[in-house]
Amino acid sequence: MEHKNMNNLKISAKEQPLFAIMEIVQRHQAEQGPAIPILQDIQSAFGYVSPQMLERASEFSGIPVSELYSIVTFYAQFRMEPIGENLIQVCHGTACHLAGAEKITESLQFETKASAGGTSPDGKFSLEKVACLGCCSLAPVITLNEETNGRLTPDKIKKIVKETRKLSAKNAEAMGVCTDA
Repeated sequence: MEHKNMNNLKISAKEQPLFAIMEIVQRHQAEQGPAIPILQDIQSAFGYVSPQMLERASEFSGIPVSELYSIVTFYAQFRMEPIGENLIQVCHGTACHLAGAEKITESLQFETKASAGGTSPDGKFSLEKVACLGCCSLAPVITLNEETNGRLTPDKIKKIVKETRKLSAKNAEAMGVCTDA
């Protein structure tokens, strides 16, 4: 989907969620096997695919909700719950595993208070273990909001999380959002 159209869809998703889901379904209706593209667009627009979104997509598309649910629960690319403000993916491929990915994950869990596969209580960080990020020469590796960070140590993780918290607070302040809650 074009970048401009996706931005419009994200705005629509916030203002009129049912309309956004209906629009996504209509875009893919003529395609052969539209279920996965529909679900991908819903996730792009909303950040996740909830059971209620599956029901609406099923109503609008005629695809059984059970089929949509089986796709969302089978493929790792889909989430059924909202993610935190910052998404951290920790590579646990062979090279990263051998280079200390587990220590990196433990350090991230300690610094963010998010469990692997979960979101921190403050909603700032979601932490995922992934099979491979394709950056083996930089092991151990994470992506933070799709930005790759490599050759990591627990000390580097502490610094990255601290800088991310500062940047989030600065961005929230610039938008006029209270961060003292």
